Amino acid sequence: MVQLAMVQEKISAGLRAHHDEIRVKTSECLQFIDLTSHIANIVARSGIRHGMVNVQTKHTTTALIVNENEPLLLNDLKRMLDSYAPRDGEYEHNDFSRRVDIPPDEPANGHSHCKALFLPASMMLNVADGKLQLGRWQSLFLIELDEARERSVSVLVLGQTI
Repeated sequence: MVQLAMVQEKISAGLRAHHDEIRVKTSECLQFIDLTSHIANIVARSGIRHGMVNVQTKHTTTALIVNENEPLLLNDLKRMLDSYAPRDGEYEHNDFSRRVDIPPDEPANGHSHCKALFLPASMMLNVADGKLQLGRWQSLFLIELDEARERSVSVLVLGQTI
């Protein structure tokens, strides 16, 4: 489930800034959530005609990518990420006896942080004629690298309204 969380706008010297936050409830590790239509709607509602949209995950165990929304390719990407940092690997991050201030519900998620090393936490995309500029096969995904939970994505659209 994806939902809009908040909207903020500022106008200065011919430039406009429009901020939204998207909240996502993920359901599994290595879930690819297509945010393309949500980002395109935010861009359209922003009133910005020419500029950029920055999309940023607010979590260290999620990532953002632009790629093709094709199920077999997404399976390939999941296998590739698992090969780099297998869930059952040994990670010092998972040794809770050597760390302080650990929340009681903290998962053993060293694999998630290691996968994040290979992926971006933000994505800057162009806006032209009031539309998100992606190619025919491109989609913007939030990737859940850990376990099912609530996630937040910050979306900032910057540009001109004329």
